[in-house]
Amino acid sequence: MKLTIARLGHHGDGIAEGPEGPVYVPGMLPGEEVEGDLQGSQLTAPKIVTPSADRVKPPCAHAKSCGGCLMQHARDGFVADWKLGIVRGALAGQGLEAPLRPILTSPPRSRRRATLAGRRTKGGALIGFHARGSDTIIPVPNCQLLHPDLMGAVPALEALVRTGGSRTGELALTVTRSLAGPDVAVQGGKPLDATLRLDLARVAEAHGLSRLSWGDEVIALRAAPMQRMGRALVAPPPGAFLQATEEGEAALLSAVTEAVGDAPRIVDLFAGCGTFTLPLAERADVLAAEGDAAMMAALDKGWRQAGGLHRVTCETRDLFRRPLEPDEFKGVGAVVIDPPRAGAEAQVATLAHSRVPVIAMVSCNPITFARDAKVLIAAGWRLDWVQVVDQFRWSAHVELAARFSL
Repeated sequence: MKLTIARLGHHGDGIAEGPEGPVYVPGMLPGEEVEGDLQGSQLTAPKIVTPSADRVKPPCAHAKSCGGCLMQHARDGFVADWKLGIVRGALAGQGLEAPLRPILTSPPRSRRRATLAGRRTKGGALIGFHARGSDTIIPVPNCQLLHPDLMGAVPALEALVRTGGSRTGELALTVTRSLAGPDVAVQGGKPLDATLRLDLARVAEAHGLSRLSWGDEVIALRAAPMQRMGRALVAPPPGAFLQATEEGEAALLSAVTEAVGDAPRIVDLFAGCGTFTLPLAERADVLAAEGDAAMMAALDKGWRQAGGLHRVTCETRDLFRRPLEPDEFKGVGAVVIDPPRAGAEAQVATLAHSRVPVIAMVSCNPITFARDAKVLIAAGWRLDWVQVVDQFRWSAHVELAARFSL
């Protein structure tokens, strides 16, 4: 069957109109004519008859086999427009519209944090990303996504898998670039005993890892894995959330800083380890609220050691079950809110009954952002602008920052 791709879905699949409804064809672009065997809603073994002018040669040799990147076959400008369209469509789904600023995209080889899969083999260890829709591990020796420092940590990951992995199980190895060297957190390895602890610590020392965590236990700490947040240095707990690229974090922080302006008192909700709290504390008092006690402790320590910052108050609080109430926002000049993918339905509901002049919202999910934005707009705020940020280059992932004014 021959079909023409009409549009892209949110996961990057090409979508054509088939005889009985939508047909999904991975790796295709709008306007491309393709042919293959129709099986249900899928076109198997598709071949491109007429390629799109937006199609380019993928910059990575692993693009066809690795599932880490979905959109390397498309021109950068096309991907940027597509991601802006995802945000615009999410807003339209809630009956909203807003000025969208030009997208800010992180450069290749800039990812400073990633989770790779690892498996012990007869001859050593296999490290890489999964093939799309598969548990097959694809080695990526010339990855165009990861920062060179992360690629440089692959020999350490291989040694860890050989030491503490099994032939039957798969390890998840989260490696983060820090000022002191790679920070590695491993899940799925062999149970710890005295011998394995010693062997793993030797691997960490030999390969210059700043920290090695195995399951819930820190096995080796050669140097605190510091991250710079404004003037402060913070050592996040193992596996803690961190913005994917330095460039992406800088873009989001710039938007948030512009949004809150010169507000003297700020509340930072879902504050994490202080990505926004600590830079904002250079000119304002900040209340930081976050449900993870370890991240709050890291933020508080970073603030205390930095010196010269305004007052930062840390509160460990489950903002899904116990959001800040309207009276807790009295006297607050601006709120920053950066929830996980599920959004902040409960917190936004109480925030909507406050009179905070400015809200800066950061989101990694345009759908839940639009849902929460609708609540604020209905309560009297205006959505002034949206800054879309693409720090998950070549993926279907979209992030944004937005300013709401009362």
